[in-house]
Amino acid sequence: MSANLYALGAIALWVTLAALGVMLKHLPPFLLTGVALLLGSLLALPFALKDRQAWRIPLKTLALGVYGLFGYHFLLFIAFQHAPAVEANLVNYLWPLFMVVLAPLFLTGVTLRAPHVVAALLGFGGAAIAILGAGQGASGGGWSWGFVPALASAFIWASYSLLTQRVKPFPTAAIGLFGLLSGLLALFCHWTLESPVTLSGRDWLLLAVMGIGPLGASFFLWDKALKNGDARQIGILSYLTPLGSTALLMLVSGRTLTWSIGLAAVLIIGAAVLGTRSR
Repeated sequence: MSANLYALGAIALWVTLAALGVMLKHLPPFLLTGVALLLGSLLALPFALKDRQAWRIPLKTLALGVYGLFGYHFLLFIAFQHAPAVEANLVNYLWPLFMVVLAPLFLTGVTLRAPHVVAALLGFGGAAIAILGAGQGASGGGWSWGFVPALASAFIWASYSLLTQRVKPFPTAAIGLFGLLSGLLALFCHWTLESPVTLSGRDWLLLAVMGIGPLGASFFLWDKALKNGDARQIGILSYLTPLGSTALLMLVSGRTLTWSIGLAAVLIIGAAVLGTRSR
């Protein structure tokens, strides 16, 4: 039960990420990514100071962490800037399904079965419905190139999650180092590639909430849950994330539920459940 509560805490924080990203979409994406990840990395400092070995990890592992945290969040924020947010969020939540269908490519001894193929078809069908139905109730709806980074972010998070199983186990505090270097990289890209902007008090408040919550504490809660609970139960609980995230995002953006959004959500979440429960 305690492990499930840790998992629900992480899920509750992840539910807010899309809504926060939309409320901050007026900020340059490198700046948004950099500040939020740096703030989130601060939560790991007490653990790193207590155990100086926590951040001594192989360079390959560090590169993988930067690939996952920097790549995923940057592309997700790009997607929110250039595509209808609700549909882009649904496309991004193909990542649990990607973990299933990509597992044979990244992990040895893993094969695909018929239910996995069916799940893949259902998931991609849901993404197609979300994209094709994006014109309903969305300003300037229809196809947008912003769906491409949404799909790419799903691939990056899935491949990052799978590849962490191929490297030497690392302490949870190392995620703070991933966030720190990813944030610094993003701020360097902002300094060289984006126009400078002035952050308002509201911007700083939302960035702090994002950094401390979905880009900070959630990682520690999730790690605690996986180390102390049943991964199968926790995996099923994780499907509350796209449901809650989409509902909150629709509330914040003022969107009304359309048949395409509802059907896409059912197909994508159902595909993820089918894919992960088929051993």
